[in-house]
Amino acid sequence: MVATWISTLASVGMAVGPPLVYADQAYSIVRKQDSTGFSRDVCAILLLANITRCFFWLGNHFELALLVQSLLMILAQLALLYICIRYRPRLSPENLGASTRPFSFWQWPTYTQYLEFLAAFILCQAILFLILGRSDLFISILGFVALGLESTLPIPQLISNYKQRSLYGFRMSTLIGWVGGDSFKTVYFFLQGSPLQFKVCAIFQLSIDCAIILQRLVYGNAPPAATLIEDDDIEQALALAEE
Repeated sequence: MVATWISTLASVGMAVGPPLVYADQAYSIVRKQDSTGFSRDVCAILLLANITRCFFWLGNHFELALLVQSLLMILAQLALLYICIRYRPRLSPENLGASTRPFSFWQWPTYTQYLEFLAAFILCQAILFLILGRSDLFISILGFVALGLESTLPIPQLISNYKQRSLYGFRMSTLIGWVGGDSFKTVYFFLQGSPLQFKVCAIFQLSIDCAIILQRLVYGNAPPAATLIEDDDIEQALALAEE
């Protein structure tokens, strides 16, 4: 009886906990009206990974708690993405028209463009699933893609921290949530006998979390030089970009 209750509580925590990690990050961005320091690519990875994981569930019915987690995470990241776009840094590539990515990927100026891309991504996955959904190999690959994408979640933040030489704008609560959540889910996956994809990717993700902890110890969270530019300099940069 006690074991059942513990298992139920663990499943509830697994479903609800990870999406809630980003609530404080969203609140911090809204309060400062600035998303500097938080990599928007985190939203991209989580949205693509969890959408793919939902299709993986259709072919391999893993724990229901993990499916609920994916659905809640999609909603949470859509909300966080909207907040990041609304309060994007004034010197962001979108404002300066200086994106170096092919097709300005994930650096588009409007929220609608992100939704259109996600809708096209879901449609493509649905078509592939209808064609190849009965293949065990395809389902296995789909699982590795979904969990592999999610395991790269901390990497954009790791790169952003390195470029800034600071963790300014990245909430300590989010980092604690990442480390605690990834530690918990790694143990959970092994105890619940989850598919191999979950176990391998969870261990990799936890190792990147540890690297960010080292960055925190080395860099600290002081504002980087870019955020100390005066408003007049910012206005001048925007004016030059419009010419």
